[in-house]
Amino acid sequence: MIGVVVTVIVILAALYAGGALRPRAPVRYLGSPSGYEAFVPNGQTVNYNGQTDPVGDLILSNGTTLHDVIWNGQYASTIINNHNQIVQLNGQFVGQTDPVNNQPYVPLQDLYVIKGQVPIEQATINGQTYYVIEANKINPADIAGFYTYDKWVSNFVAAMNTPGTYAAVLPGNSPVFQWTNTTGTVAYQTMLYQQYIGYAAGGDVLIHSNGTIISYGAYSNIPIGINLENFAAPQQSYNPSS
Repeated sequence: MIGVVVTVIVILAALYAGGALRPRAPVRYLGSPSGYEAFVPNGQTVNYNGQTDPVGDLILSNGTTLHDVIWNGQYASTIINNHNQIVQLNGQFVGQTDPVNNQPYVPLQDLYVIKGQVPIEQATINGQTYYVIEANKINPADIAGFYTYDKWVSNFVAAMNTPGTYAAVLPGNSPVFQWTNTTGTVAYQTMLYQQYIGYAAGGDVLIHSNGTIISYGAYSNIPIGINLENFAAPQQSYNPSS
C-alpha cells in the first residue's frame, strides 16, 4: 500500500510539474483589434502541458516587446522546425558573398504575424514565468509566417502597422537585387533560402509610406491567412524607377 501511495504521489507531482494539474490563468487579449502583432522565436523550447513549444518574443502593434513568450497550440512544431532551418542556413551562408551585389550575407530571422489581438495567459514553469500565446484560440485566417533580416524584425512589424505601407514582389530582373546595400542583399538572400526551405517564397518587399524598403520572404507551410494575403502573397510588382 505504501508503494502505491508513493507511486501516486510521484505521478501527481509529474503532472503538476508539466502543468496538467495547475489552475489555468485567465486568458487576456493583447494588442490592437486592427493591428499586427508578431511572435519571434529565439531557438529555445519548453514543455508546456505535455507539448514541446517554441519560446521567443512578442512584438505588439504599438512597439512594445514582451520576452519569455511561449507559442502553444497550432503550428508550434512547424515554427520550431522553420526556426531551426533558418539558423542552419545562417550558419551555412552568413559570411559568404552575394554573387549579384558582392556584399556579405546577413543573418535572417523568422517571425509569425497575427492579425488582431493575441490571446495570452501566464504560466510558471520550473520557477520561470512565461506569457503563453494560446494559438488554438486564433483564427488561422489571421496567421502568417515571414522571414527577413534579423535587425529589421521590429521595423517590419512597425511598417505593417503604418498606414500607407504596401507589399509587392520583385520581378526576377529587378535592379533591387543589384543594390549594394542590405535591401539588395536580403532580397537575393530570401530567394536563396527559398531554394533550401522549399515551402517559402522570397523576393518580396514592404514599401513603407516614408519610402523605406524592407526585403522579406513568406512561408507556405503555415497556411497563409486570408487576412494576411496582401503581405504573404503580394500580387503587384515593385519597380523602383516608377
